[in-house]
Amino acid sequence: MTTSTSADATSVGPLLRAWRVRRGISQLELAGRADSSSRHISFIETGRSRPSEEMVLRLAGHLDVPVRERNALLLAAGYAPRYAHTPLDDPSMGALREGLERLLTGYEPYPALVVDGTYTVIAANRGIAMLLDGIPEHLLAPPLNAMRLTLHPEGLAPRIHNLREWRGHLLAQMERQIALARSAPLRALYEEVAAYPVTERPGDAEPDEPVPYIALPLRIEHEGQLLSFVSSISTFNTPMDVTVAELAIETFLPADPATVKYLRTLG
Repeated sequence: MTTSTSADATSVGPLLRAWRVRRGISQLELAGRADSSSRHISFIETGRSRPSEEMVLRLAGHLDVPVRERNALLLAAGYAPRYAHTPLDDPSMGALREGLERLLTGYEPYPALVVDGTYTVIAANRGIAMLLDGIPEHLLAPPLNAMRLTLHPEGLAPRIHNLREWRGHLLAQMERQIALARSAPLRALYEEVAAYPVTERPGDAEPDEPVPYIALPLRIEHEGQLLSFVSSISTFNTPMDVTVAELAIETFLPADPATVKYLRTLG
């Protein structure tokens, strides 16, 4: 469907163009992926053509636009949002909540937690609670934020023996997410935690006997015992709800036999 109106910054054309540019994809390449033509893509981006609802969703899919932003694109094109945004405490989410709780409990004594798109802690198991022993109350007041708890100078940061490496990993992870999604709260969180001071721990850069880790470990002290973990993050495949799309499950796998032994004695 073609219109004679010109596009403004909040109409669907410029928004789609911004996502295309952000992904580094040409109009021709996007047209090929979406089974369209570069001419039609150009007309959509300039406002000369109004894309159908199906085309908006098709382009958003090929541009890997987050579910929340797909709703924004549909609204900008004059269509109703396609994806619900259901609170996690809604009765319809009961099976999901139960499944997450079982997963976290089943992973004990190893640490695991669930966070949303701004790293607010939705749920955590006893392994995480163990690591948070002794953290000041003001950092534990709801809503808990995993990045703030980890990098704050009164949080876990003083206990992390490879803080500069782990901090760099976390900040890079946030930068990738900011590049993927237009999230002002996530950007604000990044700026906050990136500004926290970093205190060096003398002699903590490397272990006395280097271990051939399979990935960058989190080397953190608990009651005088140095523990090492590698982390894994899981998300839901093809989510149809904004809440579910933004959930991430992070599990911490012991990276050496000493950590396994220590956690089993606690469990």
